[in-house]
Amino acid sequence: MNENYRILVVEDEEDLNEILQFNLESEGYKVDTSFSAEEALKKDLSIYHLIVLDVMMGRISGYSLAQKIRKEMHLEVPIIFLTARDKENDLLTGFNLGADDYITKPFSIRELQARIKVVLRRNKTTPAEVVPTLLTIGEITLDMESKRLIINDKKTELTRKEYEIILLLVKSPGRIFSREEILRRIWESDVIVTDRTVDVNMTRLRRKMENYGAYLRNKAGFGYYFEL
Repeated sequence: MNENYRILVVEDEEDLNEILQFNLESEGYKVDTSFSAEEALKKDLSIYHLIVLDVMMGRISGYSLAQKIRKEMHLEVPIIFLTARDKENDLLTGFNLGADDYITKPFSIRELQARIKVVLRRNKTTPAEVVPTLLTIGEITLDMESKRLIINDKKTELTRKEYEIILLLVKSPGRIFSREEILRRIWESDVIVTDRTVDVNMTRLRRKMENYGAYLRNKAGFGYYFEL
């Protein structure tokens, strides 16, 4: 059933964005939208089964966002590019960045719907692969929809970086992440930060977790890890 599939539409043309959302939701898909790559990067992109991505946007292009998704986030989520450019070099650029399909504007909604079905079927994205919205280990739960930390039914607000750090650690309990690796995975490459930035965020996280902050451990000379 289509309602088990979640699609993100990243398109800076507001009218087209709304049209795509309406028609895809009419087909039964769960659809979220963003009007820029920057806005899309604020979401947890790992929860989507497909991203429909406009190429020509603002400061961060669709190509640049796709590169971040593939090279930095290491996500294999299928990507369909939308673009007004149909030159061979543009097509090759899109496919070299890991695009699953490439649609030139103007296009019909029926064509897009048909291509989405093909891409989902080709990538064998099935309802069984739907990512749960709650990640629970022991008394600690991460709500991946609201980006909140829940401990013993108490909800705690997290900053984006705090959420991304604890999600990284909780997903791999016992694995040690060095400060350098955390910086590389969580912070954008064009942002200048130091190892101390990781320590500050870990201190805030532990404080918000109160007694359970002890689960965020530090092995001197190696890095941080999560362990019950």
